[in-house]
Amino acid sequence: MRHPLIIGNWKLHGNKHMVSNFITALRNELSSVIGCDVAIAPPMIYLDRAKYHLTGSSIALCAQNVDTHVSGAFTGEISANMLKDIGAKYIIIGHFERRSYHKESNEYIAEKFAIIKNEGLIPVLCIGESKAENEAYQTEAVCASQLDVVLNRMGAKAFENAIIAYEPLWAISTGKSANPFQAQRVHKFIRDYLVLHDDAVAEQVIIQYGGSVNAGNAAELFTQPDIDGALVGGASLKADVFAAIVKAAAQAKKPDASS
Repeated sequence: MRHPLIIGNWKLHGNKHMVSNFITALRNELSSVIGCDVAIAPPMIYLDRAKYHLTGSSIALCAQNVDTHVSGAFTGEISANMLKDIGAKYIIIGHFERRSYHKESNEYIAEKFAIIKNEGLIPVLCIGESKAENEAYQTEAVCASQLDVVLNRMGAKAFENAIIAYEPLWAISTGKSANPFQAQRVHKFIRDYLVLHDDAVAEQVIIQYGGSVNAGNAAELFTQPDIDGALVGGASLKADVFAAIVKAAAQAKKPDASS
């Protein structure tokens, strides 16, 4: 049985006081919650501080980005082995903000995927379609093409101990989330697409939903069979709201939750 995973992506938000206060509050909120893995992704500059405050908890550390090089003359970049050295477990790649603002291609994202796997870390591969692509009924084709670059380069086994985050671009930071049935349909397509390559890998891979997830819509999203958690944006900036999403996932994915 897949274990749900909730990751809070803070994006370009936070300060040193928020890091310590947020983690203290979140640890208190989740002290009795079991059955759901949790990670937070603060800005790079606060990762080490966050790791310090997470010591002794089960909450993992996630990075928002990584370079494709391990070392060298690459001013301003952060390598996967550096992130591993400070205790990161997950690394987000392929987020639409990186694809859009920094012009990261599918091939470049696949390079990042490979370097993360080589360091023994867990890539969180974001895929998803734009509003125009959605309206043109291209959702499945876009998602398949974004998966193909990894499948063609590394094979289906690369998705063992990896995360896929389906993020419809038209739902990110808009307050407009895909309804649970829309999201489930795409998640099932993603899993079925991986089945064509390796059914065992497809069955175990965690597929998160991302796109205006909040405390109000989380529970219904998580009742869907192929939605294994969430990559949470704005709602991850307040500990009580983020904790409510985690609790919703833990409750919905309990073995007896549907009985």
